[in-house]
Amino acid sequence: MINEKMMEKKVIRDNIHGNISIEYKVIWDLINADAFQRLRRIHQLGGTYMVFPSAEHSRFTHSLGVYNIVKRIINEVEGIKEHLENERNIIVLLCAGLLHDIGHGPYSHAFEDVFNSNHEEKTIEIITKDTTINKILSSYDPTIAKEIASIISKTHPNKIMIQVISSQVDADRMDYLLRDAYNCGVSYGNFDLERLLRSMVVYDNKLVFKESGIHAIEDYIFARYHMYWQVYLHPTANSFEIILTKILRRVKDLFENNYNFKQDINLLIPFLKGEKVLVNDYLQLDESIIIYYFSQFRYEDDEILSDLCHCFLERKLFKHRDIKDYKQGQDMINNLETDKTKQEYYFDMQTAKSAIYKYYGDLNSQSIMILTKEKDIKELYDASDLVNAIVDSAQQKQEKKIYFHQKYLSKLNE
Repeated sequence: MINEKMMEKKVIRDNIHGNISIEYKVIWDLINADAFQRLRRIHQLGGTYMVFPSAEHSRFTHSLGVYNIVKRIINEVEGIKEHLENERNIIVLLCAGLLHDIGHGPYSHAFEDVFNSNHEEKTIEIITKDTTINKILSSYDPTIAKEIASIISKTHPNKIMIQVISSQVDADRMDYLLRDAYNCGVSYGNFDLERLLRSMVVYDNKLVFKESGIHAIEDYIFARYHMYWQVYLHPTANSFEIILTKILRRVKDLFENNYNFKQDINLLIPFLKGEKVLVNDYLQLDESIIIYYFSQFRYEDDEILSDLCHCFLERKLFKHRDIKDYKQGQDMINNLETDKTKQEYYFDMQTAKSAIYKYYGDLNSQSIMILTKEKDIKELYDASDLVNAIVDSAQQKQEKKIYFHQKYLSKLNE
């Protein structure tokens, strides 16, 4: 039975939420599954630990945190249990919170960019295809896997269940803001989680926030704003991601040109072939495997691949300069390097834009909705002058940069 409980409640100690308790056996079995344990070997923030050395936390701890916030929303938010209707739906929602990130690959965003992968699609596959996760779920209830997947894919008929897992104030964002700020050692990502949960309520079949709690929402939006510009978009962390992307692209280009690698690259071959990767091949790859390959690629005969892997492993990150537009950046590249292949691998141009809050212009399941004292529902953008101002200013804020290999630094300074 899906609602089978543990003989003895399990408690996991967490640096953000204190004690995280597990009562249902299915949750405990999922946590101990190999596909979920793999998340221990995937950083939550990719290469951000190159800037903030203590940001070593994993998607494993984040997933536990999301599960815990989902549990708190279920138990503390007024009216939500009535809309979940029964214990089975409660367990489905808890599983969705726990498994929402299980499809992330190693150094997720760079990996997805090179190999045209999508972590949300992989999450659905891991839940619904022939994996240990699916077998665990099916052993308790043959239909629960598809229901969990429909919450994550935003197709479930119960929109409140989707809002809890995926909206602009969801359990995912609430956990990663607090967790990322704590592990990076910064204070500006903090917000009042307790007040936020107290102001959340179900009204007119929607998950909304009382007008009296609007300051907690504003606090949350400001936390997102500062974390984006100070942590998530940090140019040094971005440099790490660029080098990582360049290495993977170089490996892919060499493979396509029949380069003879000294190292056995069997675990990468399903991705390098450009075909649809089987889910169990996908699950074999984590960041420890990538690090091992890069450590071996240092000794390859290909000069560019070897050099980039040295840069990656020894933190010889690309330098960066502000540019007014990409034409200026390309002119700088042409002045520094004429070899087109080296231009491709030793330079990059990026535009940093923050995703603070998306205003849709009308109310939908992704909007942050404010319940006024008169029992009207307003979009946050229309209810808060502060959010209105910060969203408008954030949409105008962009930073264009050129990134380049350190060996060009002296020439550029000249």
